[in-house]
Amino acid sequence: IRMKALLLAAGRGERMGALTHNCPKPLLSIGKERLVERHLRRLKAAGVDEVVVNLHYLGSQIKAQLGDGRSYGVRIVYSEESSLLDTGGGARAALSLLGNDAPFLMISSDVVTDFDFRALTQLSPDLAHLVLVQNPAHHPSGDFSLNAKGAVLPGSALTYSGIGVIAPALVLAPTKTRFAMREVLFPAAEQGLLTGCVHDGYWSDVGTPDRLQRTQVDFEAGLCR
Repeated sequence: IRMKALLLAAGRGERMGALTHNCPKPLLSIGKERLVERHLRRLKAAGVDEVVVNLHYLGSQIKAQLGDGRSYGVRIVYSEESSLLDTGGGARAALSLLGNDAPFLMISSDVVTDFDFRALTQLSPDLAHLVLVQNPAHHPSGDFSLNAKGAVLPGSALTYSGIGVIAPALVLAPTKTRFAMREVLFPAAEQGLLTGCVHDGYWSDVGTPDRLQRTQVDFEAGLCR
């Protein structure tokens, strides 16, 4: 079976200020391409053609823009959240569309990267395989470290990129409906149950207007195709 992908697109993007008053963050653009469209293009190039997009804030705009995905060469279905479930709860709610039996590729729609998703589509981790990056200026304390065997451990050397392969078991464990991914990832790392890799290419988390602007400059300079 081909791996399905979950694009996290439900959040409010509050740190974006006025930019997201009337526009959901995944529809902001780098160059002529919206953030979420960029991921769809790259997923299709990696052979992923079934995508679940979770929605909450201004979700109808995202739905109107992306439709059923046909114009992007993929099939999109939507996991609509009546109240915000955060990253982990959103992933669990989307399992009805992703399936409970196979790992899925999970991507935060507000990261911009040249990471090749093909590197992940054949993986089948027990709980999760995370793509890690060097700590960005806005997150100097990092999240994890990676040992020589590729195990993700608690640490401060590297930052979780917002890209990973997630097994349903990881998000089925909590008893509450709303929770962040970090609430399940950190305990799993402490037990040595996660694997990962480091991406040394381009990566930017466009969580603020300033970082969006810097990423635009990088894009225009050809640093991120």
